[in-house]
Amino acid sequence: MVQLSKRVEALTPSTTLAITAKAKELKQEGHDVIGLGAGEPDFNTPQHIIDAAVKSMNEGFTKYTPSGGLLELKQSIARKFERDQSLTYSPEEIIVCTGAKHALYTLFQVLLDEEDEVIVPTPYWVSYPEQVKLAGGKPVYIDGEEENRFKITPEQVEKAVTQKTKAIILNSPSNPTGSIYTREELQAIGEVCLKHGLLIVSDEIYEKLVYGDATFTSIAQLSEKLKKQTVIINGVSKSHSMTGWRIGYAAGDKRIIKAMTNLASHSTSNPTSIAQYGAIAAYDGTQDPVEEMRQAFEERLNKVYDRLVQIPGLSCVKPSGAFYLFPNAKKAAEMTGYDSVDDFVKALLEEEKVAIVPGSGFGSPENVRLSYATSLDTILEALERIDQFIAKKSS
Repeated sequence: MVQLSKRVEALTPSTTLAITAKAKELKQEGHDVIGLGAGEPDFNTPQHIIDAAVKSMNEGFTKYTPSGGLLELKQSIARKFERDQSLTYSPEEIIVCTGAKHALYTLFQVLLDEEDEVIVPTPYWVSYPEQVKLAGGKPVYIDGEEENRFKITPEQVEKAVTQKTKAIILNSPSNPTGSIYTREELQAIGEVCLKHGLLIVSDEIYEKLVYGDATFTSIAQLSEKLKKQTVIINGVSKSHSMTGWRIGYAAGDKRIIKAMTNLASHSTSNPTSIAQYGAIAAYDGTQDPVEEMRQAFEERLNKVYDRLVQIPGLSCVKPSGAFYLFPNAKKAAEMTGYDSVDDFVKALLEEEKVAIVPGSGFGSPENVRLSYATSLDTILEALERIDQFIAKKSS
């Protein structure tokens, strides 16, 4: 039997995918399953983007493109940075990838050597530590305390830095918590990063999904020094409901971007040509659909949050962005007789046919993640089932 590589055998299976697979299995058996694990908007891609992609196909733009993406798309992304954050990037400082996930993967591959450390705040998006490990690096975890809205502090960063620390990941707005760092919080963390020469990997994929009085700030906006020390990861997946198009990008130091481009030339050749023309339309066309989707998510958030916090055993920090709720379910698990939140989640799916994601996959075993990227009626029905499940099990 062929032996698999040690780096692949060391990977942690995705908890999200495991729950999704079980939910699909139950659906195929004819059960009425409600899935709240979705990591994508439930809106279709805006029509003008679809039209642009169709037009590109009809005009013959179906061939290879440069490995780092079309110049026209890089210019469109640069205009987006100037328009939204007053940040100036040249095309040489931008690489287009097959999704933001691929941008992150490629970045870690060119950045890390064996045993290099990357600070990963918890709760984290499931792929951060796995991608660091695949590049030979070592994730070093810092706990974002629930009392601090799951955000880390500069003091924690200072304490975690060693001679092997090479980078830190910041995800704001956050998946899974929906938390957003303020300008002042970013400035304080940024000072520690500058002091130790840490590369800041700023994942800003949810930047357009911000609610209430919250505002989004990129750490690269705060000073020229921080901009030089930051690689921004972003894409059109969440903002323009284009998850399946697989267009993301990285912006930062030319040397890093060139290395990423060289690596991409030997892995993906280039991002899909048609999807790139769609992405140009996404950034250069009307942004009205983006705002309409944001408003719809905010309306859902407010109604769903109000219902959720009425359920015994669940407590929740109200998120400021993205489209997830991340309640603490430790008490609910105890009330219903389960030893862990993971067991509580499994039983909920089997008995009430509601699929949510255990927080253990995000480095936060007391929590669960619920996506409200589905219809309001569906989410409220799911919450009714959760309420009934807890009441039945704890009586």
